[in-house]
Amino acid sequence: MAARQDQGSKPADEAQISDTMADIAERSQRIVQDFLARQPGTQSGNMGMQDPMNVGNAFLEMTTKMMTQPHKLVEANMSLWQDYMKLWQNTASRMMGQAAEPVAEPAGDDRRFKNEAWEGDVFDFIKQSYLLTSNWIQSTVHDVEGLDQKTAAKVDFFTRQFVEALSPTNFVMTNPEVLRATMESGGENLVNGLRNLLTDLERGKGKLAIKMTDLDAFQVGVNVATSPGKVVYRNDLMELIQYTPSTEKVAKAPLLIIPPWINKFYILDLREKNSFIKWTVDQGHTVFVISWVNPDRELAMKTFGDYMREGPLDALSAIEKATGEKQINAIGYCIGGTLLAATLAYMAVKKDDRIKSATFFATMVDFEEAGELGVFIDEASLQSLDEKMNERGYLEGRDMASTFNMMRGNDLIWSFVVNNYLLGKDPFPFDLLYWNSDSTRMPAAMHSFYLRSMYLENKLVEPGGIELDGVKLDLRKIKVPCYIVSTREDHIAPWKSTFAATQLYKGPIRFVLSASGHIAGIVNPPAANKYCYWTNDKTPADPIQWLDGAVQHEGSWWTDWNAWAMTHAGKQLVKARVPGVGKLKALCDAPGTYVAVKAEE
Repeated sequence: MAARQDQGSKPADEAQISDTMADIAERSQRIVQDFLARQPGTQSGNMGMQDPMNVGNAFLEMTTKMMTQPHKLVEANMSLWQDYMKLWQNTASRMMGQAAEPVAEPAGDDRRFKNEAWEGDVFDFIKQSYLLTSNWIQSTVHDVEGLDQKTAAKVDFFTRQFVEALSPTNFVMTNPEVLRATMESGGENLVNGLRNLLTDLERGKGKLAIKMTDLDAFQVGVNVATSPGKVVYRNDLMELIQYTPSTEKVAKAPLLIIPPWINKFYILDLREKNSFIKWTVDQGHTVFVISWVNPDRELAMKTFGDYMREGPLDALSAIEKATGEKQINAIGYCIGGTLLAATLAYMAVKKDDRIKSATFFATMVDFEEAGELGVFIDEASLQSLDEKMNERGYLEGRDMASTFNMMRGNDLIWSFVVNNYLLGKDPFPFDLLYWNSDSTRMPAAMHSFYLRSMYLENKLVEPGGIELDGVKLDLRKIKVPCYIVSTREDHIAPWKSTFAATQLYKGPIRFVLSASGHIAGIVNPPAANKYCYWTNDKTPADPIQWLDGAVQHEGSWWTDWNAWAMTHAGKQLVKARVPGVGKLKALCDAPGTYVAVKAEE
């Protein structure tokens, strides 16, 4: 389509424009009709109002409390008015060529206003007006007294979602970069953006499934998850991958990695240069990784206990057959680490010593301070979620993905709204975002138990609070050496919450804190020479006291972990083990078949 009629350019093809708009109209009508047909109550003409997160009640309670504190609201309004007076004065000064310090500036990690066009007088005023107002809204609701902790956290979280949605960067007329693109292309960017929007709605079957990367640029087993190995064991819930050694000799004790089943295992094997799996193989470990199934309705009744039996416990038996070794070292990541802790407590009662040491990546076992995920979990929300899961037998992968994306809305939602729909661009190929889009489903029985027993009731931390396979679990019976690594900017497993495990396990403990967040802080290879980490040989009860006494080290914590892990891998080196050569024969090449199943299928 012709963008504009510059000198020497051809006039727009009216027939092409007509065909484009007709196609857009037809697709839009079909999407709306399909969406409405799937909504409960539409056939009877009653759409109803649904509030599964119970957000309305939280804001009603906040408003009620706020009205009892009018003096605070007056003070907040006066402060906002004074800030605006200063902003108007500064803007006037700038327009007359005088220097003026900004009244409000974006946070250092806020990338919304990086374009130089935001420094112009008009758009700088728009930017600062937004920052002043959004900060005022958030601080005003945050300072309301008398709310319980969970309600206050919910109000804070959804207020942030509101002010992020209203950012001037998200609208054509208040985003200078979008305005420039619109003028230069004659509006073609908006037409392309509308096409992108319709395509995302079609892919989401009426729900917006924002495309974060070029989904055709990656293929599991081709250019991501490419470390060589074999699937040597399979059951209903997992495939066990044994990786091909890259050294002639290996440590005696094999290494089992238990990844989260919320998302897929290959976050630890994206590319050769940042693959934790390849790196550990190169250090001389015999590496086994669990690749969890993407469950469907047939697995609806699989429980947390099933994940323990058919996950790490079955893997232990399989590893013994494959290598002849009865004892292994284990790593658990996120919910995989929570499962590892539960399994160790179970094994302690059973006098099962097959796990010599345990490493926990960004893992919570005490959920009292669960971070922003706790916002989504209360009795009303869980009842609504249970009803939804019971209809299908599972939680849809995109529902879980949406929850995590909301926690970083500016980066994982609104930046793509601007790029894809306002600028009309296609997203760049990015392996991490491809993995993030490759979502997984959750079996209804398992996920309901996990959210209720751990997040809502925090039963795992109680001695005997949770029972798996007839065994009452007590994390205080875990006596194996433990290496706990957390990340300082983690919104999913806040490091002060993960630190609580140091006061529960009774074996030797090494706690390490990495810079960055839940993914980047963990997937941080030494060769990248990024970030830093902190260590402290002491583990006081107070995490801040631990950090005050910690030593900062540059680079990746991987090398620190490997030195620790090798002390528990046995002094003797043995001949490298080739997958499929032992008693367990190879079933297929890595990364296997389970990882290839898409949630949409």
